[in-house]
Amino acid sequence: MQAQAVVFDVGRVLYQWRLGHLFEKIVADPARLATVLDEVVTEEWHFEHDRGTPLAQMVPERIALYPDYEAEIRAYAARFNESIPGPVPGSLALVERLDQRGVPLFAITNFGAEFWAGFRPTAPIFDRFRDIVVSGEEKLAKPDPAIFALAEERFGLPGTEMLFIDDNRANVEAAAACGWQVHHFVDAPRLERDLAARGLI
Repeated sequence: MQAQAVVFDVGRVLYQWRLGHLFEKIVADPARLATVLDEVVTEEWHFEHDRGTPLAQMVPERIALYPDYEAEIRAYAARFNESIPGPVPGSLALVERLDQRGVPLFAITNFGAEFWAGFRPTAPIFDRFRDIVVSGEEKLAKPDPAIFALAEERFGLPGTEMLFIDDNRANVEAAAACGWQVHHFVDAPRLERDLAARGLI
């Protein structure tokens, strides 16, 4: 079936994201940096914000656990945009080409509500999107099938008619299990070839 719309993930598909981009600027000691990234401000802990836990709860709890790392934990909350250094090479150009072809664009992103509010104004590419489901706002995160059901309701199309693009294999597999068309993102050239093969660009 021809896909009628394209649904993007954001982090590591449209925009680069790595906590180290922030902490490499502010932690000079390699051993301390490793502890920050491996134990203190981890992606697993960050995912709690993606799932809807507010920073006002997360940050004090983490500082209580790691009082010697209070500065780094507070920097995570205050300077999160610095963990997003820029677009994934080639991806935004594909968004623009799809939009120019009139293909409806949507997104489903695991992104904390507070961080999304700070990041979204810096990324005008999302003006081209008709709707974006943000996990932190909905308190539902990929790969939970419920977020794909919510997206179908919001976007007004069944998953069978939408192409979902994500770098996380678990998310791709969850969408496929819900009947969506899927693309496991590795890089923009491979995505471009798939979009062309599907007649979307």
